[in-house]
Amino acid sequence: MRKFLGMAGGAVALLLAGCGSSGFDRDRPDEFAVARQAPLVIPPDYSLVPPQPGAARPQDANTRGATLDALFGGSAQRSASEAATLQAAGAGTADAGIRSTVGDPTTNVVDKGSTTRDIVAAPEGDGQDARAAAGAGTTPAPAATPVPR
Repeated sequence: MRKFLGMAGGAVALLLAGCGSSGFDRDRPDEFAVARQAPLVIPPDYSLVPPQPGAARPQDANTRGATLDALFGGSAQRSASEAATLQAAGAGTADAGIRSTVGDPTTNVVDKGSTTRDIVAAPEGDGQDARAAAGAGTTPAPAATPVPR
C-alpha cells in the first residue's frame, strides 16, 4: 500500500509540474499590428472615354456570331478530307429550314414497318421477359434456360 501511495503521489506531482511555467513567453507581438495597411488610392485615368447615352455597348456587338464562331470554328479553312466528306453528305444542297418541315403532315417519310412501331411502342423494362422470333409467321424460338449466377 505504501508503494502505491508513493507512486500515486509521484504521478500527481508530475502532472502538477506540467502546469508550471515552461519558459515560453506568452507576450508575443500581434501579427496584425505589425503590418501596416496600405492606403486606398484612386487608379489612374487611362484616358477612358465615358459612354455615350443610347450608344451600343462594345462588348455586346455580336454575341450570336461570336458564339457560333466559338462553337463551330467560324469560317476556318477546312481540310481536304473534311470538305470531301461534307460534299459527299450533301452539305451544299441541304434545306436550311428542314427542322421546320419535319413535323409537317405533308412531309414524305419512309414507312419502317410494323416491327419498328412495335419496338418503339414496347413497354419499358429490363429485357428479362423479351422474346424474339425470326421471320414473320414462324413459331417463336424456345426461351433460353436461365444460367445460375
